[in-house]
Amino acid sequence: VNLVESGGGLVQAGGSLRLSCTASESTFSINVRAWYRQAPGGQRELVAILSRGSTAYAAAVKGRFTISRDNAMNTVYLQMNNLKPEDTAVYYCNVALFDGSNYWGQGTQVTVSS
Repeated sequence: VNLVESGGGLVQAGGSLRLSCTASESTFSINVRAWYRQAPGGQRELVAILSRGSTAYAAAVKGRFTISRDNAMNTVYLQMNNLKPEDTAVYYCNVALFDGSNYWGQGTQVTVSS
């Protein structure tokens, strides 16, 4: 499965960005969709997850970020509102298929200036 991400960039604190991740695989084979991020010098951490219609978020982004999908476009989104400088990181899309395999996108940089 090839995952292509887009939508990162530079934004001022309080601004918004929407990340997109388009999969080459049909969505019928995807069990779990998620977004992770990795800040400089930090570990990769889970930001948001979407599975079987249910969502969950890291405490740091809850109420500001929304994960959603468009099955027709094989795409998962991460809408990020009220961005903070501490949200600065490389954001990665991740999908897990029903067969147990797991795939990552190439990452997209999000930089939030104060």
